[in-house]
Amino acid sequence: MSRTPLPTKPCARCGRTITWRKAWQRDWDSVRWCSDNCRKHGLTQVDLQLQDTLESLLAEGADSASVDPTEVARAVGGAGWEKLLEPARSAARRLVAAGRAEITQGGRVIDPDHAKGTIRVRRPR
Repeated sequence: MSRTPLPTKPCARCGRTITWRKAWQRDWDSVRWCSDNCRKHGLTQVDLQLQDTLESLLAEGADSASVDPTEVARAVGGAGWEKLLEPARSAARRLVAAGRAEITQGGRVIDPDHAKGTIRVRRPR
């Protein structure tokens, strides 16, 4: 018995993968958020600024260069950068979902939905 894969799409806020559910059959096109938390907070100006900063840091570096999300959080948040670390990782996941970046650990490309620990972001190869 062969099964066709279920449709997926990225969350508009965190970039995690949303997988189709039968409950969403009628309104799948309008599903944007993976959780109540993402829907509640939405996509803020800081999130967009983190994404723009990450893209500009990637553009500044060499083709083989990678960026740590900590650098992005520090560039945007200044002294309070610690609270921006997870939003910076979310910005990286959104870029991966758009095909404009790759997330690596130990030099290998990994699935951004399952990344734990220190990650790096680079341009796709």
